[in-house]
Amino acid sequence: MHDLFVGSEVGRLRQVIVHRPGTELLRLTPDTKEDLLFDDLLWVRRAQEEHDQFSAALEAAGTEVLHLDALLRETLAVAEAKEFILDRTFDERLHGPAAAPLLRQMASELDNGALAELVIGGLTKRELLELIDEPRSIVLHSMAPDDLVVAPLPNHLFARDTSCWVYDGVAVNSMQKPARMREALTYEATYRWHPRFAASAFQRWSNGLDDAQATVEGGDVLVIGNGAVLIGMSERTTPQGVERMAKRLFAAGSADRVVVLNLPKARSFMHLDTVMTMVDERSFIEYAGLGELPSYTITPRGGTGGSPLDVELNIADHAPGHAHRAIADALGLHGLRILTAEQDLHSAAREQWDDGCNALAVAPGAVITYDRTPTSNAFLRESGIEVIEVPGGELGRGRGGPRCMSCPTLRDTV
Repeated sequence: MHDLFVGSEVGRLRQVIVHRPGTELLRLTPDTKEDLLFDDLLWVRRAQEEHDQFSAALEAAGTEVLHLDALLRETLAVAEAKEFILDRTFDERLHGPAAAPLLRQMASELDNGALAELVIGGLTKRELLELIDEPRSIVLHSMAPDDLVVAPLPNHLFARDTSCWVYDGVAVNSMQKPARMREALTYEATYRWHPRFAASAFQRWSNGLDDAQATVEGGDVLVIGNGAVLIGMSERTTPQGVERMAKRLFAAGSADRVVVLNLPKARSFMHLDTVMTMVDERSFIEYAGLGELPSYTITPRGGTGGSPLDVELNIADHAPGHAHRAIADALGLHGLRILTAEQDLHSAAREQWDDGCNALAVAPGAVITYDRTPTSNAFLRESGIEVIEVPGGELGRGRGGPRCMSCPTLRDTV
């Protein structure tokens, strides 16, 4: 087995975690979609077909594709992992002291496949009462039949965000929105106890269970190489989260520089990878409307290694317009190639919304993109980038492209 390592955004992609759409997306309704962070309802069967083609494109590029639901099912076969998941899924603060122990007991008796389905897909009161008699519980008694006893995790579709591999380790991230916070349990359990990961040596930064305002999401984290990391401060990733992540990376000796871009705090700029992704060793595709952003460079004072408590941060402030130079400096390059298709403001905004900048590199100069962004795709091809198109008619409704839907665990370094 190869050691798990992600030292680049563009090195050949060897192994990746994805999550095929399932029951959790059937929980979206006009009334619940906003709380679950979706702008629209997805036609789930078509979304599954599109996701299957995405997985097939990855495999055709030589990438081993790991499916999150299968990983969770296999992880639950480990007793400690099952206890960990049960303890944190059923809580009297959420379900009340009358119902919580009975719900936990019910779930503990499910087979691992059914339990994995419950954890990700959620559970309604109607479905619960097909399994057990209704407990004497004010919490449950006051629920309507189709109210959710266990909330679904539809954003697991975007495997990039809740955990991200950075050089020789993985960060299980603290998510900014309540609808996504429980996703961290799936990854925390998988990385701790699944045989595939338990047998490998890697750093694990477990930020996801209680980091308060210090949130970081993987869509804002680009491992650009040369020991450097590029992080966007967005509506989901906070300055506190960036500084804490930098300290942990420096303490582990995993990185020696973090470049930070201060993004507009808007849903259309949800994560850095919705406006800027790397497509080869020195090239980025970038949204025309991004503008000149303030940026920062963080380095450790006195070198890397030791405890995070002992790491002090040097923070250099860059004026707007300096960001590309700061990224190039971090990569040891004289300059970057910034790829921005020429198009009118309205067309550029539509393509950015449709994830035209959210390219997933499978090798240097070879990327997977949605077919719904033809102008960006044509421009990439004209710029010498190989573009592998996958359908995104339904998947794109979730506001996440191929990079969002992938969590690389093993990449070649370039």
